[in-house]
Amino acid sequence: MNNINYQKELDKLIDNISREHTTPKLMLHACCAPCSSYCLVYLSEYFDITVLFYNPNINTETEYKKRAKELKRLITGMEFRNKVDYANLDYNPDEFYGAVRGLEECAEGRERCFECYRLRLAKTAAYAVKKDYDYFCTTLSISPLKNAAKINEIGSILSEQYGVKWLPSDFKKKNGYKTSVELSQKYNLYRQNYCGCVFSMR
Repeated sequence: MNNINYQKELDKLIDNISREHTTPKLMLHACCAPCSSYCLVYLSEYFDITVLFYNPNINTETEYKKRAKELKRLITGMEFRNKVDYANLDYNPDEFYGAVRGLEECAEGRERCFECYRLRLAKTAAYAVKKDYDYFCTTLSISPLKNAAKINEIGSILSEQYGVKWLPSDFKKKNGYKTSVELSQKYNLYRQNYCGCVFSMR
């Protein structure tokens, strides 16, 4: 059983960054504005960030564009210590359906979701390498419904494959999820009631 405290791992890494007086570049995959809110407040103290909106799992292009627009609105409406940019990749649901083919009947939160994590994190890692970033990460671990251990396991494997450092995280720690709910209310953010895919809607 994985008993790693990923928040403590992140704390140690941030302590090292602070002592070195550097500002590394972070490619942060974002699933939506509410989940991104706390993550950005926290991480922008230490990193220059590009927020990457890549979520081909989202059911319907209308919903995809709505979440992307809300994320851009959040970023432009907040103030950060360091630079926060936004990048949006084209909506291509075929990439998601290809990744989870054969797993359609899996229970929510299991293997189908793990392949979805892998798809989005691999694209984030590749984009981080392309743009010469120091780290990559995702906001996904802030959700109480997401498996932080599996997210970090996949991120670590992709780090080796792509040659870019993975930023360990479990953003629900330190009241991260609670704070994201409060920030969502403060900025009047659209909070969807399902993760994104047609399977989670069921």
